[in-house]
Amino acid sequence: MIRSVIAAALAGLIATTATSADDTLPAKELFGAATVPAPPLPGAARVVGSHARGCLAGAVGLPIDGPGWQAMRLSRNRTFGHPRLVALIERLAREARADGWPGLLVGDLAQPRGGPMLTGHASHQIGLDADIWLTPMPDRRLSEEEREAMPAISMLREGSRTVDPARFGPAHFALVRRAASYPEVARIFVHPGIKQALCERAGADRGWLAKVRPWWGHDSHFHIRLRCPESEPLCRDQDPPPEGDGCGAELAWWLSDEPWRPKPPGPPPKPLLLADLPAECRAVLEAR
Repeated sequence: MIRSVIAAALAGLIATTATSADDTLPAKELFGAATVPAPPLPGAARVVGSHARGCLAGAVGLPIDGPGWQAMRLSRNRTFGHPRLVALIERLAREARADGWPGLLVGDLAQPRGGPMLTGHASHQIGLDADIWLTPMPDRRLSEEEREAMPAISMLREGSRTVDPARFGPAHFALVRRAASYPEVARIFVHPGIKQALCERAGADRGWLAKVRPWWGHDSHFHIRLRCPESEPLCRDQDPPPEGDGCGAELAWWLSDEPWRPKPPGPPPKPLLLADLPAECRAVLEAR
């Protein structure tokens, strides 16, 4: 019932559209060209599809400055998300400051209508993903130029897969643990070396570690992923993480040479087309 109501509302959004999307163009070009969010449906933000194949209606923008955060790389126009994601970032910024963290530097969320991005991410398509830098926020407002050029600092020892204790300390540990503590967070992606440091420092309180998953990159930031909100029938969640803290054989594999060996060259993957996304994403893209 809810799904049919949403589908009908999506169809109504495009009734006044003058032109339709070009099906021959990669979906990343179509969604990358959208500069404003689609209207909410019906009366609320709606997630369509999965984190790596979907879109978002009714996105809201994270203010570029707030009490305890500053948004980075503004030229990308990726400061949009589901209202629950924006609310979680605001909460994390507030509670992390109370823990002693100077403030969040917030990287990419999603594009105004979600969807595939022109560069950088395969996910971040439905407004439930956010990148949080592991560089503490300076005690001043950054200029637009600084937000574009300021580097995100790797937490690793030079040329290694393990963290540099001079860079990744107790405050970083507390920040990631704080983010993982929220029930709406499904996963947090970090570099395997950061996961190793979290495992070593966690002590007896280890339940939150199951959410923290090792993945390539993520040495200068961590990636928060929310689970699908309730009453979102078009949203597709990942399977839950495996049981356990993830600090054993799985992590040992990530820290071995095997996952980092270059793969034999092959044809580049074909970019997603609009037809590869859920059918409702056409209406989200074309909505006026």
